[in-house]
Amino acid sequence: MQLSSANHAFISGGASGIGLGIADALAKRGVRVTIADINAEALAEALTTRGNALRGVLLDVRNRDQWAMAKAKAEEVFGPVDLLVNNAGIAPDGLELADSQPESFERIIGINMMGVYNGVVTFGADIRALGHGHILNVASMAGLSSERATSGAYSASKYAVISLSETLRVEMAPHGVSVSVMCPGLVMTNLPENTARIGGNLRPGGKMPGGLDPAVAGEMAVRGIERGNFYILTAFDRDEPIRRRFEEQLAAFAIGPDADLV
Repeated sequence: MQLSSANHAFISGGASGIGLGIADALAKRGVRVTIADINAEALAEALTTRGNALRGVLLDVRNRDQWAMAKAKAEEVFGPVDLLVNNAGIAPDGLELADSQPESFERIIGINMMGVYNGVVTFGADIRALGHGHILNVASMAGLSSERATSGAYSASKYAVISLSETLRVEMAPHGVSVSVMCPGLVMTNLPENTARIGGNLRPGGKMPGGLDPAVAGEMAVRGIERGNFYILTAFDRDEPIRRRFEEQLAAFAIGPDADLV
């Protein structure tokens, strides 16, 4: 997408972390940005130092009524949204699937996956009608390969975001709308704190041990949009488990049908 022609970006989970990094990178390019977040304090803090290029709205991405209200408030100020960033998410709960709590699993899916769907169903038809624009969905490297115990719900939600994005790309392409999916590696965000704030469980320790500066991750996301990349990565040392996964899948095809069963 040529960002010089972008009118208005809407970013969920935009008050901190990768979402705020993307907002800053877009604002530097002259795009007007609405950041939406469930955390009123973080929202107010982010807006305090960023002038009139950014506006903020409260949003729980699980609530479609709130999505509708947030859209109306955002477009009343900045006009139609032609760049949607579905970024809001929470952390893994650290439980093996056999021990998982249904309410925790549902919370992770509700925010990480249904939150993306709610963004698409709120804005997608209008962006499609514009005949131009872009939708960026934020998944994770855990959505490309899942070999880590205790992250089953989280990985499932991120796999789903990638699959949704692949389908959305096919659907939107004939209408001049491009789609990307971002799969970050470790980024220094307040994801654990945000997860705890809404009542989510955390794996033992519950802290991000380091990682990429979210401002750098945000810039990488925006450059990926400008280049027209579908997959946007921030870490480039995780290819081996992905390669093993696809080699195993291709090997299954190579076996072919059992002659006595067909």
